[in-house]
Amino acid sequence: MIKTKLTAAALAALAAVSLDAKIKLPAVIGDNMVLQQQTGAALWGKAEPGSKVTVRASWSKETISTVADGTGRWSATILTPEAGGPHTLTITDKSDGDKVTVKNILSGEVWFCSGQSNMEMPVRGFDNQPIEGSADIILGARPERPVRMCTVQDRVSYTPLDECSAEWVQNTPENVANTSATAYFFADYLQKILNVPVGIVISDWGGTPIEAWMDREAMSGFPEFDLNFLDNPSGDCQTWMPCSLYNGMVAPVIPFTVKGFLWYQGENNRGRAEQYSRLLPAYVEMMREKWGNDSMPFYYVQIAPYNYAGPEDIQGALLREAQMKCLETIPYSGMAVTLDIGDYGCIHPAKKQEVGKRLAFLALANDYGITGINPCTPVYKSMEINGSRAVLTFDAGFMGLAPLGHSLTGFEVAGADRKFYPAEARITGFDTVEVYCEAVQAPEAVRYCFKDDVQPSLYNGSGIPASSFRTDSW
Repeated sequence: MIKTKLTAAALAALAAVSLDAKIKLPAVIGDNMVLQQQTGAALWGKAEPGSKVTVRASWSKETISTVADGTGRWSATILTPEAGGPHTLTITDKSDGDKVTVKNILSGEVWFCSGQSNMEMPVRGFDNQPIEGSADIILGARPERPVRMCTVQDRVSYTPLDECSAEWVQNTPENVANTSATAYFFADYLQKILNVPVGIVISDWGGTPIEAWMDREAMSGFPEFDLNFLDNPSGDCQTWMPCSLYNGMVAPVIPFTVKGFLWYQGENNRGRAEQYSRLLPAYVEMMREKWGNDSMPFYYVQIAPYNYAGPEDIQGALLREAQMKCLETIPYSGMAVTLDIGDYGCIHPAKKQEVGKRLAFLALANDYGITGINPCTPVYKSMEINGSRAVLTFDAGFMGLAPLGHSLTGFEVAGADRKFYPAEARITGFDTVEVYCEAVQAPEAVRYCFKDDVQPSLYNGSGIPASSFRTDSW
């Protein structure tokens, strides 16, 4: 699980800046970066305490001025142009003329991408775990293609940090190979459709729970977590500890201006589904508060089926159910379902291009006004019993359920004895599915792919799969 590493030249440049320059910028503000277009983009850094700092952008005749506080910290907001570039920024400490120039800047769309190993998995894949189609993507990467990537390097901390290690890089084969596949394929597709520069800021770490990505204030709403260790730290900080990754890998990036958030995580919270249904909305609320926008889009990936504890195990299905329920509790959100592209034998599915596309579909439809497809998963709404048959109704969007005329797999039905049997199922209307089983003449509950060895079959008219679900609460 190797991350993109800073080049020797970049490290040398950072070292030189830290030794000689009085103007210091956070790692996320640097050469090759993408700024969110046509907005007020946040800039910040350090200078001599009390000194006047000016910011001049190549796209504007206006000079922005601010004053460093007693600790040397300064911040400013700059209006960005419409998509394009390259541009430069010149930041000057007027007390002594010290100057830093940031070069090769693009203006476009910027997204913050986070999560655990399925977000971390690079385009080249992990050892023995390939990404489908990666060779063509890597070899076809060209720096003139306006997709830029900034990966925050792994770091944990007991307290929120001001700085991190990161570097904006261009779209070259080497850089693409080592970039998060899910994030890159999202950016790649977005760039193709919108024809504007796209930047992704990536902060991820495999095998981590959601609570590690939340700050202390957010975690204080969950009394089942003991946070006293944050006041009396001892030993090495660990990735499973609440707040550890927020402190080390999110706090230093705030408030770099982004359009929205992508999230691919949940495997390490399996077995705590009910708690996760509360943690995820709290995480989103925290992130939106930190970025000062309570309607910032948040798109997340539902975990895929995998052999956690045998084919009949439902712990993964319960976590997927919790993620699905969050569609109701998190406004301005969307979920990319991976039920049909998982790998029962590998926790890191190879079809990351499809994951990135499904996330991009949500953003394109909801945030960029592109119509014509329904990017949202069909969601079960209600059940009626008609004799020996159960009729399920879905929120299926404007194109209805699919595929019409086919027998559907993955359905089970149970009666009062709560014993589930494989069932026949077919689409009977625009948004309805009929389910029946000769062994259950009085059905009381239906489940769909509610275990880890599944054969999904139900989609909407745009090819977006339905999530696993159940009508019962047994």
